Amino acid sequence: MKFTKMHGIGNDYVYVNCFEEKVEDPNSAAIRVSDRHFGIGSDGLILIKPSEDADCEMDMYNADGSRGAMCGNGIRCVAKYAYDHGIVNKKQITVATGSGIKTLDLTVGEDNKVTLVKVNMGKPGLNAGQIPVVAEKEQVIDAPITVDGAEYRMTCVSMGNPHAVVCVEDVDSFPLEKVGPLFEHHTCFPDRVNAEFIRVMDRKNVQMRVWERGAGETWACGTGACAVAVACILNGYTDREVTVHLRGGDLQILWDEESGDVYMTGPAEEVFTGEIFL
Repeated sequence: MKFTKMHGIGNDYVYVNCFEEKVEDPNSAAIRVSDRHFGIGSDGLILIKPSEDADCEMDMYNADGSRGAMCGNGIRCVAKYAYDHGIVNKKQITVATGSGIKTLDLTVGEDNKVTLVKVNMGKPGLNAGQIPVVAEKEQVIDAPITVDGAEYRMTCVSMGNPHAVVCVEDVDSFPLEKVGPLFEHHTCFPDRVNAEFIRVMDRKNVQMRVWERGAGETWACGTGACAVAVACILNGYTDREVTVHLRGGDLQILWDEESGDVYMTGPAEEVFTGEIFL
């Protein structure tokens, strides 16, 4: 199988051009290629496929083989691949995902390669049943949750996948490897959850670490950064446009007041290409 390794601020996936390649068992392939010792090493597998409704389709799988609906960093890389490799020849494209069709605006450098991608991530889901999260109230904003005997305050948001955003005093020293899985598999999240642990720096800047369901800690999560911005705005912590600082780099997030859509802007990079025997 021919592949391309790409990342969006450290959130790395193996990409396969399914306009040319065919992957018979993507669940098993995702587990195989994601292994950082015996495979290629990645947070998962993303197949770039033809689509009847959009310029292309993003079909994503987590490192544990489970299927994902949406990945903000991944979709930026899909857009870069599609333009740089001639699948599309325009600077605004559409990509079909498990959470709907997304529109992306491409910034192209002097070498005719994509350097920056702005994604309309759509409107955030705030109803508990839509996320989903088991809760007494219709919206979960600054609500208590007990994990391993400790109480946290969380705000839950769907960006096509479920997120729980939690403020902590020190993001860097937070025991994410211990607490992250407990959030992911907590009984109040029927479909598991992506957990973001954040520190509000000021009205325009937020620091974040993320535990992604099916992948563990990743260096970045685009949908998570969007959920963090929405949660901060709902709680009155920040302005409507913020920079989210992740381990792998920064993302610019805007929650547009007029349209209600969330916009994410960030880079995408191609690392290397190769072949793997599955």
